[in-house]
This record gives sequence, structure tokens and C-alpha cells, in this order.
Amino acid sequence: MQAFAYHTPSSVADAAAAGMTADARLLAGGQSLIPSMKLGLSAPSALVDLGGIAALKGITVASGTVTIGAATTHAAVAASAEVQAAIPALADLAGRIGDRQVRNRGTIGGSLANNDPAACYPAAVLGLGATVHTNSRTIAADDFFLGLYTTALAEGEIITAVSFPIPAKAAWQKFKQPASRFSLVGVFVSHGAGGVRVAVTGAGAVVYRESGLETKLAADWSAAALAGATVSADGLNNDLHGSAEYRAALIPVLAGRAVAAS
Repeated sequence: MQAFAYHTPSSVADAAAAGMTADARLLAGGQSLIPSMKLGLSAPSALVDLGGIAALKGITVASGTVTIGAATTHAAVAASAEVQAAIPALADLAGRIGDRQVRNRGTIGGSLANNDPAACYPAAVLGLGATVHTNSRTIAADDFFLGLYTTALAEGEIITAVSFPIPAKAAWQKFKQPASRFSLVGVFVSHGAGGVRVAVTGAGAVVYRESGLETKLAADWSAAALAGATVSADGLNNDLHGSAEYRAALIPVLAGRAVAAS
């Protein structure tokens, strides 16, 4: 691994300043960045470790919203009694990310900023219509995920928290690749004040909403409403783990299971 400077800021402002240096990278949980550095795929001149910033950690529930600090680990979300009571599906999703090491080191902010096409958290954020808060603005979930490992974040912009509206019903289903535990296909469904949302991860280059299934569920929130439903395979991933057609077939099946579990 190449040499690099290492910064440990104690505030978001200090982290933003350090992150503006040439080729610097923000370090959240490091579960994606560090392996890519070891493989020589990423070579930042500096790492700005966000782990020591207390303001980025914690969970609050108020006014129909669950707000999670960006540096909160997956394990903390999964174990939170408040999250389990308010949005059980979100706690369930967090508890099934990766393995114990990943859950105890990885953070929600790091996962969203990385935007891996098979990551779990993007499905929850998009599937619940969450809002991503940064050190300079707020970004609606529908505007945040732009493409393969690409988000609406500007250079040096830092995610500070994510707020989730509490839905009437929600659930998560994941068909995982057994070695990596990433989603071969993952589907998050919710029914709340903002309507019906069906978010799919792992199937394409970026998490997305499956509007055809949303229409069916808006008319009838039941697994039966998705019986016989089909999804186009156009543009879906096609690799050694599964063809585009296979992934397309999984999506309505997992969506139906999620609705039945909600």
C-alpha cells in the first residue's frame, strides 16, 4: 500500500477542510476503501477519518422520523430498540449486511457515499423516501443515486445524517450472493404517507424504483397483487452469478415476499 497522510478531525468543518486537499478521501467505516487501496485500485494522498466526530453518530426518533447519524454503524442500527420499534424493516436490513466485522465497522454514510450497485442501504433509503443530509444541503433519495458508484455528492461534501419517514408498512427481502453477502437482488418495499415505493438493488448498475410493481401495489397492497407480475430484463446485470433474465424474475418474487412480511 502506498504512503498517505492521515487526518483525524474532531468536527465536520475540520473534516471538510482536510478533505479539500488534492486526492484526499473521506474514511467512514473503510470496508470498501481500504480493500481497494490494498489492491492498488485507489491511491489517495490523504485519508480523512470521520470516526472521531461525535456529531456524526447516534439515532433519534421524533415527529414521525428516524434520523441516523452518518457515522453510525450497521450493528448499532440493527441493535437499536428505537429503530426496531419505528421501522423494523430498517433494523432487519442493517442486521443482514455483510458479516459481523462489516456490521461493526461499516457505516450508513460510508455505504451511501460509496453507492455500490449491490449494497443494501441504498434500497432502504430509496425505498423509504429518505432524505440525505450533508454539511451543506439536503438531498432527496430520488435525487441522490445517479449511477454506478456515483451520487449527487459534490467533491468534499460530507454526509452528516439520514432521515427516514416512518411508514405504515415496510419490509426487506434479499437474495444474497453467498460468498460476499451482497445482494444478487434485494427489494425494499414501503407503504406510507408518500405512497408506495419499491426499491431494487443488486439487479442493475444502481439502485432504482420499480414503478410497475409500485402501481400494482398502490391499487392493492398484497402479495397476490404481484402474482404473475413481470419485470423487464433490459439493462439489468448479467454476470457469472446470474443472468439479467434471472434477476428480472427474482424482483417480483422478492417484492411479493416483502409485502407478505410487512
